[in-house]
Amino acid sequence: MTIILQILGIAVGFGFLIFIHELGHFLAAKMCKVKILTFAFGFGPDLIKHTYNGTKYCIKIIPFGGFVRMAGENLEEATGGDGEYLSLKWYKKIWISFAGPFFNYILAVFLFALVFNVWGVIKIPTDLSVGTVVKNYPAETAGIMPGDKIKSVNAVEINTWNDLSVNLKDKANKQTSFSIERGDTSFELSMVVAKNHVTGTGTIGITPVKIKAGFLKSIHLGVEASIVNTIVPVMYLAGKVISLEKPEISGPIGIMQIMANAAKTGMQDYLRLIAVISVALGLFNLFPIPMVDGGIILLFLVEGIIRKQISIKVIQVYNTIGLILMIGIFFFATYSDLLRLGICRLFAK
Repeated sequence: MTIILQILGIAVGFGFLIFIHELGHFLAAKMCKVKILTFAFGFGPDLIKHTYNGTKYCIKIIPFGGFVRMAGENLEEATGGDGEYLSLKWYKKIWISFAGPFFNYILAVFLFALVFNVWGVIKIPTDLSVGTVVKNYPAETAGIMPGDKIKSVNAVEINTWNDLSVNLKDKANKQTSFSIERGDTSFELSMVVAKNHVTGTGTIGITPVKIKAGFLKSIHLGVEASIVNTIVPVMYLAGKVISLEKPEISGPIGIMQIMANAAKTGMQDYLRLIAVISVALGLFNLFPIPMVDGGIILLFLVEGIIRKQISIKVIQVYNTIGLILMIGIFFFATYSDLLRLGICRLFAK
């Protein structure tokens, strides 16, 4: 049953994220009066299909993503007629490309807000009182109770919940001592820190006291979380580029593994992870790489600046460069996943 839930978690998560992305392109194209030939959810043979106003709407057998096919989108099919994608003004083509990542950010804000509204946010970051103790985790086994306060970890003082997270980060599967305050008494506990199945970091299975955020507050926090999850990876990649170090990134295998683990741990972690991946998908598609949305935006931004339509030959060369880059990124990310899982080292032996 757990394996089935994990597979469903991966399929639904990936499928929904890419569907929302393509829905953004679809609605933007409709706004710009582009003729839509196909709007599909999934890939492979059609399961259900219906044609309306010249557009084929279909659900396909493989529920991983989807796509939008617009008239005049391919260079070979473009005739220069009305309703074709390549016949649009440069700023309309930019809007259609931008709408996909934009919808990923809207989804992320909504999911973050939902988590904060339903499951709550930390009431006071400096209040180290334990709100809940998760069953079958080290904290419960060691005897920690709701209301207890964590004062130190391995004699290192803890002042905020973030301090606790940082101190436990690299202590998975390690014997660790904790100073606990319960009412007027203080005592020491020792336990082996567990490993978080989603993040891979150390955890003992406790959560802080939380309060449910109201509607407007949860939206505000959702926007804030989306911004933070954009800035952090950009700063990380920038730092790696400046220092000429190889970045650690997750590819399809790594993301599927994380999603499968999140599906196991519960709806809160799963929705939060989908929100984080939605931000990552939107952000990646905004990078100025040929063939992804950011590269297309850059191409047509140049077209707007020079006030001249870019030739088909230039677009073909641009797309070829993009294809090579995308294949390179895919193989690098997949290799990183295999290396992280130890599969490459296994074959090396």
